[in-house]
Amino acid sequence: MENRNRQVLLKRRPSGTPTPADFEIVDAPLPDPGKGEVLVRGIYLSLDPYMRGRISGVRSYAKPTEIGAVIEGRVVGEVARSRDPTFREGDYVLGGYGWQLYSAVPGQGLLKLDPAEAPLSTALGILGMPGLTAFVGLSEIGHPQRGETVVVSAASGAVGAVAGQLAMREGARIVGIAGGVDKCRYVEAELGFDACIDHRAADLGAALDRACPKGIDVYWENVGGAVQQAVFPRLNDFGRMVMCGMVAEYNDVEPRPGPNLTSAVRRRLKIQGFIVSDQWQRFAEYRAMAAPLVKCGELKYREDIVDGLDRTPEAFVGLLRGRNFGKLVVKLGDDPTRR
Repeated sequence: MENRNRQVLLKRRPSGTPTPADFEIVDAPLPDPGKGEVLVRGIYLSLDPYMRGRISGVRSYAKPTEIGAVIEGRVVGEVARSRDPTFREGDYVLGGYGWQLYSAVPGQGLLKLDPAEAPLSTALGILGMPGLTAFVGLSEIGHPQRGETVVVSAASGAVGAVAGQLAMREGARIVGIAGGVDKCRYVEAELGFDACIDHRAADLGAALDRACPKGIDVYWENVGGAVQQAVFPRLNDFGRMVMCGMVAEYNDVEPRPGPNLTSAVRRRLKIQGFIVSDQWQRFAEYRAMAAPLVKCGELKYREDIVDGLDRTPEAFVGLLRGRNFGKLVVKLGDDPTRR
């Protein structure tokens, strides 16, 4: 175990798209866990679009990151020291905190991980918050039915890939939207979607008409912007929009105009946003369902792993620009389970 920590702090609030200069990387003392706490040595750090809102300073459903504070993030790691009798040195856990190498966190908030069940990194992706997000959004809002058409934006990403595969298991026709030929090929060939459209297509609306000749019953919204504008007019009567995120608009200085909602009445549409943290009580239910499917290969995933804490700001900027391919994870340190 090292005797120093290393952290990424918020140096200033970004205006528009963040840059690495908005962050500061510093050395810091090793945290000392208090009674009931555990010192976690980070192995993997999750990077997710929601973090853009945390550093904006805008009032939202969660408190923004303060200037000079460690950036929020979920971490999988190894227990380096424990003052909680539930955990011992060498245990692997989900629940470390932030863009840093070490964190002292309450033991009661940790989930013990079994490397034999799945690779540790999956607890940040398909078996973690992104997977739970897909599960909750579909079961609570989307309700895909056999024979319906489901369109998923950011289909090769951590949430979209799971949402599409889960909807597929309900017998729906699944059409993905992704950025670039390689991502679309992956969505069709590896994930098994019925079709995938490149959102950079010259005429996205015409491409949607070809892929969805019977219209769209469920739209999983991860992107917003031009993609949403193309999908919205093609929703069928009683269509459902699962409003998970709109990453294409997170860096906008001024909000964009939304769709004309007159058709929401005429077509009896359901448009609902959700925050996955409202449904954390379903996490165990989701993992119990998904873990066996991941282990046998029925539920597929892809990871984009960046090596080293110092590359985190650059990787985060790339995430907001759609440069990652799959669940974006930063490797903070040695993973003894993958030697």
